[in-house]
Amino acid sequence: MVAGGVVTNSGSDEYKTLRNNTNERWVKDRGLRRLNIGIGLMFASAAANGFDGSLMNGLLALPQFTKNLGNANANILGLIIAGISLGGMPTFIPASYFADYFGRRTCVGIGSLIMVCAAIIQAATHGRWAFFGTRFMMGVGLGFAQTAAPPLTTEVAHPRHRGTVTTIFQAIWHWGAIVSAGVTLGTLYVYSSWSWRVPCLLQALFPGLQLLGLAIIPESPRWLVSQGRKDEALQILARYHANGDLDDSLVQFEFNEICAAIEIDKALATKNDWISFISTAGARRRLAICILVGFMIQWAGNGIVSYYLAPILQTVGITDPTQQAGINLGLQVWNAICSAGGAIAAEKYGRRPLWMISTVLMLIFFVIITALSAIFAEKHIKAAGSAVVAFLFLFFGSYDIAYTPLSIAYPVEILPFYLRAKGLSLNLTVVFATGFFNQYVNPIALDAIAWKFYFVYIGCLFSFIFIIYFLFPETKGRTLEEIAIVFDGAQAEADMHFNLAVLGGAHMRTNDDNKLFQSPFKPEVEQIA
Repeated sequence: MVAGGVVTNSGSDEYKTLRNNTNERWVKDRGLRRLNIGIGLMFASAAANGFDGSLMNGLLALPQFTKNLGNANANILGLIIAGISLGGMPTFIPASYFADYFGRRTCVGIGSLIMVCAAIIQAATHGRWAFFGTRFMMGVGLGFAQTAAPPLTTEVAHPRHRGTVTTIFQAIWHWGAIVSAGVTLGTLYVYSSWSWRVPCLLQALFPGLQLLGLAIIPESPRWLVSQGRKDEALQILARYHANGDLDDSLVQFEFNEICAAIEIDKALATKNDWISFISTAGARRRLAICILVGFMIQWAGNGIVSYYLAPILQTVGITDPTQQAGINLGLQVWNAICSAGGAIAAEKYGRRPLWMISTVLMLIFFVIITALSAIFAEKHIKAAGSAVVAFLFLFFGSYDIAYTPLSIAYPVEILPFYLRAKGLSLNLTVVFATGFFNQYVNPIALDAIAWKFYFVYIGCLFSFIFIIYFLFPETKGRTLEEIAIVFDGAQAEADMHFNLAVLGGAHMRTNDDNKLFQSPFKPEVEQIA
């Protein structure tokens, strides 16, 4: 089906018919168990980002922390909170070149080391500007880690798990937020500077887990093939996707089609750089989606609550630090549950329905939050203030079912291999740039006009409905070639078939158990190349 020129139906998973030397339950399979543990540890980059998102909410409720900042006005507070965005913004695009040249694992390792160092230094600082400097440093490290970790997990995952791995990555954001909220709640009763130094030091936890994961997870086979290291790529695919069986049908299918797809990408690309994003109408549409997703996930109304929960609760009469910290922790647990549900639903029901449902529900709940905030501010009705908290939970539950799991997954899966790191880096640059503006402007606007500022986000949410309807296609269950047809039209299919024939011819392999013929005219070549 097509809605407003946008494909809305799903593809199929042909690879499931191939023989594969793995246990259906990955926990009982040696190769998959090791691989998925490594992938799980790479999710720590999203958790590290979430830790910070909740950390500032918790720190702002600690008297010792506000004392350390001194008499910081709204401008200074906004700048300090936005420090990570300031550090990340100029980092993502250089990190994408680093990841393409030196490999995904090396890029993750550099970023994780920077973050560990920043956490240790931050815990030893005194004063607002030293704290700001370490947050900037944390943003630089996060830029490297977050640029490479999502492509790495997507590219090494077994085809059976790739969709879930891609969508669940960013859903782990909230588990970092839960740890942060719990720690700051616990240190609320520590009457020294360690009440805020301990949470800052624990920012090293998740980057440390990533460094541990690098000892387990292999390099991306797709990156190895792109560097001409095909033997290494085949060995990795066999070890982790078939328990060492080089002749496994699925492994041979993956390997041959990865090689063919990457060669085709190189042949079809004008250059392996940014000009490829504007070379065709389909490429320009991908570029627009990457930029818009980056903007949408920050300007859906979530940013004002994520970083300024304590001031918002104060505007509706909830001023007790313990209550604020408890609400923050409860909200993060709720977010984690809803995000996990959204990640599962995205793979089962599709991306497009979740985008639409999420946005419509957020618009409804945010309008109600604005109305209740106005009633409390003008009429001083306490029940209206309490109701705001309930609707904040409903608002975030709506956000979590799509905007959290798909914020990384959707850009990653619509991009071909040679543009994946660059496209994701551009998306994350937009996320941090809009986040910086959001974080810097919000405290000033809240201080000046309070609840009236919410109307800006209502307008944004209304416009997002039309953007999603007319621009975002369904990608669930589609191979790279099917997605190319969605973006580039029927000619893309003919071009792909021709180039497969030229580059690879007919890929044929026979083994004792199964005869596998891979025709160049077969449309399902590679699910996520």
